[in-house]
Amino acid sequence: MTDIDTASGNPRPADSLVTLTHVIYALHAFTVVTGIISSAFILTAFLTGWPSILAVILNYLKRDEARGTYLESHFRWQIRTFWFALLWVIIAWLLIFTLFGIPFAAAIFVIAGLWVLYRIVRGWLRLNDRLGMPIQE
Repeated sequence: MTDIDTASGNPRPADSLVTLTHVIYALHAFTVVTGIISSAFILTAFLTGWPSILAVILNYLKRDEARGTYLESHFRWQIRTFWFALLWVIIAWLLIFTLFGIPFAAAIFVIAGLWVLYRIVRGWLRLNDRLGMPIQE
């Protein structure tokens, strides 16, 4: 029998799944920190670092177990962060091939990198409070 959260009425996720979600945020955070302290951009480290790639794979493998719990929104948040970051990298790389687009590409790398950092921090803080992520974002 599944435990029900009395406050929300939703199924309570297994403690091991909550721990895994913390590990996934930690993997993403590790790559972001690597991007900050190295010559890599946050964004490129996030998309090409093995910890983030492993984290996204874990998201896809375990998201069915999170379905119906507040963790489902965290898994969606993490997956969307990765794929939207990839989209911004592709746009930036397309802009880099034009002289006019180089400053825009650099701005995209910096702004999207900060956006990734924001999403990791915000998601992890809400997970720590056992809260789901907003559906719209």
